[in-house]
Amino acid sequence: MEKTNFVDQIKIFCRSGHGGAGSRHFLRNKLTAFGGPDGGDGGRGAHIILKGNTQLWTLLHLRYYKNILAEDGGNGSGNNSSGRSGKDIIIEVPLGTIAIDEETGQQEAEILEHGQEIILLKGGRGGLGNSNFKTATNQAPTYAQPGEPGIEAFKILELKVLADVGLVGFPNAGKSTLLSRVTAAKPKIADYAFTTIIPQLGIVEYRDDKSFCMADLPGIIEGASEGKGLGHRFLRHIERNAVLLFLIPADSKDHRKEFDILLNELEQYNPDMLQKDFLIAVSKSDMLDDELKTAIAAELPQNIPHVFISSITGQGLMQLKDMLWEALNATPLTNE
Repeated sequence: MEKTNFVDQIKIFCRSGHGGAGSRHFLRNKLTAFGGPDGGDGGRGAHIILKGNTQLWTLLHLRYYKNILAEDGGNGSGNNSSGRSGKDIIIEVPLGTIAIDEETGQQEAEILEHGQEIILLKGGRGGLGNSNFKTATNQAPTYAQPGEPGIEAFKILELKVLADVGLVGFPNAGKSTLLSRVTAAKPKIADYAFTTIIPQLGIVEYRDDKSFCMADLPGIIEGASEGKGLGHRFLRHIERNAVLLFLIPADSKDHRKEFDILLNELEQYNPDMLQKDFLIAVSKSDMLDDELKTAIAAELPQNIPHVFISSITGQGLMQLKDMLWEALNATPLTNE
């Protein structure tokens, strides 16, 4: 069910509404045989609007709405009556959603707040009726403007998970277990690769009723930046995390090499990732004595803070929270 319930990218065809035509009408009634122009303006075509909704966490609800066609504006009529504007279509999306034009590849919108609205495609303007063109020298204009056409395009909606801390590590590094221990989240935990195939979010409760959001993200493998494994589908989710927590298991054959591979995959995907704050947690540390911890610490990069933790015994978890909170509330520094 994980695979079908979490949709983080979808392509939709959108067409905004055409503007209504202005009216070419002249006043005619039993008292006025040859009145002046009284043609009304056409109505605006409907916009297509993205709106943020904190109750959504996936784009699943858009899977079966691949063609979104907005309503056209109504035509103007006599007696200076304007046409009705088309009813705007509002597409509700989870926070962290971006919209990309398929043809140009350019990002056009980004939804980060609840209730935030961005016009994805503008409806066509309604045409002016002939009453707008009356002048002293042309008191009976016989022309009016047509409405502007709507815009049609394929758009890609892409969800990038919003979380303060992103867990980064190889499959089976213990990310899901850590998340389940420090938050109320209940991710799937098992002893095989890619147990986590969708991001899992949890709120970490901190001191004095403070809290922050942590995301358990699918494990990286070497070559992920080239699309191997879960590839780009995973990597785009960590672009928004303020702090990246690298989880390296104590039983790793080479702790420094494992960190370097993870760091390289992030850099190959997006060099801007290196501007984030990094922390290292050595998981499964309940199996280590002080001598082994000292040896592992010597392998790790000296400029990146590290902590030894055990999600089973709770060792080091409060210290880890302190380090994460300090990193989240410190002035961002560049990792060299």
